[in-house]
Amino acid sequence: MVGVIQTADSVTSDAEFRAEIRDWLAENLAGEFADLRGTGGPGREHEHFERRLAWDRHLAAAGWTCLGWPVEYGGRDESVARQVIFHEEYAKADAPARVSHVGEELLGPTVLAFGTEEQKKRFLPGVRSVGELWCQGYSEPGAGSDLAAVSTTARLDGDQWVINGQKIWTSLAHVADWCFVIARTERGSTRHHGLSYLLVPMNQPGITVRPIQQLTGTSEFNEVYFDDARTDADLVVGVPGDGWRIAMGTLTFERGISTLGQQIRFARELTDIEDLARRTGAADDPLIAARFDRAWVGLRVLRAHALRTMGDENDAGGASVSKLLWANWHRDLGELAMAVQGAAGLVIPDDDMTAWQRLYLFSRADTIYGGSNEVQRNIIAERVLGLPREARP
Repeated sequence: MVGVIQTADSVTSDAEFRAEIRDWLAENLAGEFADLRGTGGPGREHEHFERRLAWDRHLAAAGWTCLGWPVEYGGRDESVARQVIFHEEYAKADAPARVSHVGEELLGPTVLAFGTEEQKKRFLPGVRSVGELWCQGYSEPGAGSDLAAVSTTARLDGDQWVINGQKIWTSLAHVADWCFVIARTERGSTRHHGLSYLLVPMNQPGITVRPIQQLTGTSEFNEVYFDDARTDADLVVGVPGDGWRIAMGTLTFERGISTLGQQIRFARELTDIEDLARRTGAADDPLIAARFDRAWVGLRVLRAHALRTMGDENDAGGASVSKLLWANWHRDLGELAMAVQGAAGLVIPDDDMTAWQRLYLFSRADTIYGGSNEVQRNIIAERVLGLPREARP
């Protein structure tokens, strides 16, 4: 791994670390957890949720969560190289998708970077132990990918914030204990000014969660309504009005080290589709074969970009390029899966979609959620290339 592993001693140490993880996963993905391999993930979060939650807590008890966090906050202070190794081995073992991703990969690093010492002591232990689950309150009906257009408001009432508004596409809100919410806290402010990053308990009378049925028939994301919902005044990360900067920090963490594990899962999907093409004879079609070649090349581009930009805080557009690369690649993979199946892919057998049909339908959203292609290209154009800003109302 160029630029990460430097010496013969570190190579040996990292090799031993990799073997330790591999052996632990082999030993523990057994018994009650054996049939969880390959379950969960985008579009499939409904699969064995409670048992996957138990698995996450089993990982935590063994010290395999929050590896890069400082020791004083429950982590192991592992290097970037070792965090990469963990995510790679986890994906290679086909271990179940983590239900605590939002807390560990988004909220936790944000609190570590921008939170107060009191906030760190209050929230990080629950994230590390998977004792509390989190969801993300960003998108709204009128502000999907345009985060600066949020209209949800929060006003101080004594020692509490009172929150009103609506969030949408909130993944796992129906099982979350807490939500980090971007709200407008300065009356009359517009765009990215006057926003604050609030930590809000979900279990209260002022919050209503309504599931949204997806094309796949499942409902892993939701509408969330805030009607005089409340949170304590000191549960704002950073200072009031600085929410835009904190929110952008969270998005940077979202596209970090775990993406290398994501790429291994992508490679498994691609291999499985290629095997299907060989069995059905679709691989003999030169056009299909060429699409497989492009997919394998694209996967290597994803990895090269991730390794090149990892840990580079000065790469303003790296996260946006990463999102564009993997979202378009995975959407194309869903289309390739349908092409390999041919007419058979149009029929739902026994009223239950196949894995490839679910992949196709859910991957249509990859270029929209987490920041649409349009938004990512605008970020690259304006902040990296210095092109004129797009006209906005």
